Amino acid sequence: MFLDPNWRILVVGDGDFSFSAALAKHFPPHYLCATIYDSETTLASKYGEQYLLQLLQAQQAHPVQVLTEFDVTNPEQWQALVVAHQQFDLIVFQFPLVPGFTSKAEFEAHGRIDSNLRNRRLLHQFLLHSQQVGLDPNGAGLIYISSKEVKPYSEWDIEHSLHLKTDLQFLGKMPFLFEQFPGYQMRNVDRDKFVRDTASYTYVWRLNQCQQTLPSALATSLQAADPETETNLPYCERCQAGPFHSQQEQRDHQASKRHLKMQGFHQRWLADLGLSEADVNTIS
Repeated sequence: MFLDPNWRILVVGDGDFSFSAALAKHFPPHYLCATIYDSETTLASKYGEQYLLQLLQAQQAHPVQVLTEFDVTNPEQWQALVVAHQQFDLIVFQFPLVPGFTSKAEFEAHGRIDSNLRNRRLLHQFLLHSQQVGLDPNGAGLIYISSKEVKPYSEWDIEHSLHLKTDLQFLGKMPFLFEQFPGYQMRNVDRDKFVRDTASYTYVWRLNQCQQTLPSALATSLQAADPETETNLPYCERCQAGPFHSQQEQRDHQASKRHLKMQGFHQRWLADLGLSEADVNTIS
């Protein structure tokens, strides 16, 4: 993960504050605002306050702000954050995941919306609020989302469709290395457990109107979203499958259960955004 010490950085949804604590210790930025969704009481009961205390201690040496009960889907909280503090060069969301329903009754009560759509909605709202409120248009204008290369994360089509109907450009992805941030380990949602380290990437977006030059170290670290841009062979961006070396290979994939499932997710997402496939092709 590329980080510039001159940046003002906002970290949202940090769970137990361990990522922010590692950031403050090993890569202290010009200004850091660390937020979690839970209250301090809930944080203490779920995870303990070890990393919160580390952040409070870091305030003695660096500009560090700590906030609890910050909901990334609430535009009023974003507005209040910016009014009380400032806008940012980089906004980071580490391994977001909406908790699953615990019962059929809960699923029915929330409109029978599946977890794939709920997670896409969360990330889209995060991108929108970051773009509209959180990012300084005269700054670096960057958003990072770190995520895993396994289900359910790999079924959200992070690279291609989350930034539809925003003024953001997807730049690419870079490997996320946990060892770069000693002390940080991803938590399970709503459980005092750690998640096993598996292949992970940080996905990068930027404000379209940003005038600053992209740091060369960041640009060279980014991988293209689709192999077809390098091979000129057909590739399924929806499933991250390919490149295909024959038409039959491509047809076989398009008839597969995985592709049909991913197409279903995609069509429901477009319908939720009020877009058609033609709209997406026009935007692209």
